[in-house]
Amino acid sequence: MTMRGAALVLVLWVVALLATTIAAFAMTARVEHLQGRVSGDLAGGEQVAHAGIDYALSRMRATSTQPSWHADGRPYRWQFDGHAVTLRIVDETGKVDLNQADLNLLQALLRALNVAPDKAARLAGAIVDWRDVDALLQVSGGAETADYQAAGLPYGAKNAPFDSVSEVQRVLGMEPALYAQLAPLLTVYGSGRPSPRFAPAPVLTAMGMDAALIMAQRERADGGAGMGETSPTGGDSGTYSVESTVQLVAERQAVIRAVVRLNPGAMAGAPYTVLQWEQGAMSR
Repeated sequence: MTMRGAALVLVLWVVALLATTIAAFAMTARVEHLQGRVSGDLAGGEQVAHAGIDYALSRMRATSTQPSWHADGRPYRWQFDGHAVTLRIVDETGKVDLNQADLNLLQALLRALNVAPDKAARLAGAIVDWRDVDALLQVSGGAETADYQAAGLPYGAKNAPFDSVSEVQRVLGMEPALYAQLAPLLTVYGSGRPSPRFAPAPVLTAMGMDAALIMAQRERADGGAGMGETSPTGGDSGTYSVESTVQLVAERQAVIRAVVRLNPGAMAGAPYTVLQWEQGAMSR
């Protein structure tokens, strides 16, 4: 090969290398641009979701022009800043309280989620053993510190009340998929027996009630006492789970889930106190 030919080959290689480098740079810039758009969209969506929480709480009292919303988990649609927002509110007294529910109710709730009877008995017993102060297993089964150690876990039964719903994930025998089903039905701000007025369908089933009938009656209900009011069956507790979901691009959603307690008659400061707060993005 002549010197001229070698120089030509070298030039072609340099041109190819430069073209590849430019293409890679362009691709990186495009990816970063798209990532920036997604991040910006998510940040904006979370701001809208936060506004949704505030709006939902503002609808907890009836006015002369609009009725109050119901705290039984039904979806409410709202448009804000060009975004579609779905809002759900559940009174915490409609859920099963991890610290106050008895063994039978916990077992029934697990069975309502199609957990096998034997497993439901053991897991319900483990929940009770987690919160009680003794080291005695439940008759139906359960889990104390020795059982956690035998399972290779670096901790034992807490022997104290649950501080949050997420803590139940540490109970021996709890599985991620089951926790995902249970979490919306549990609370640490409720009572010994959930209120049928606000309870989700699986909780109604666990209480031995006709969930389908009660849910249908709620859908047909027109007027009546709403949140922040009283009724013959009792008023709401003032502590609610509120979920605000904002539809974003590319089948993504910004979601905020909060547990809040209203501050009735607050003339200054926050109208509600945040007890728990979770936010993030998810795909449909």
